[in-house]
Amino acid sequence: MLYRAMIADDYEAAYQLWGNTTGMNLSQADSREEILRYLERNPGMSQVCEDTDGTLAGTVMCGHDGRRGYIYHVAVSGACRGKGAGREMVSRSLHALREAGIAKCHLMVIEGNELGRSFWSGTGWQERDGIILFSQNT
Repeated sequence: MLYRAMIADDYEAAYQLWGNTTGMNLSQADSREEILRYLERNPGMSQVCEDTDGTLAGTVMCGHDGRRGYIYHVAVSGACRGKGAGREMVSRSLHALREAGIAKCHLMVIEGNELGRSFWSGTGWQERDGIILFSQNT
């Protein structure tokens, strides 16, 4: 696997991977324009991996607000799961956050996404109780 920072040219393949990943919900916030703005705001933090044939096999979207880091859209193609790609991309993103002075990172898992929940708890992340997420369109 080849690991590197996500770039604008990765968008189409990434979006296709996300659309084929069970448990991942996509919205208008995942449009090309929105994702490219996120990448520009958080340079070098989001990661991808490519299979030996150059096919995009995984993604991690990562950024911060100056205080806390956030991870989104962790996805690995079915053919490449179980080989450590998700862990490696997350590790690289967390390193980028540490380099930026960010000491804590959060992520959200869609309720009912047992695969995602299992991945995160199995890699040392702690599930939080007592937090309710509110959202509103601007």
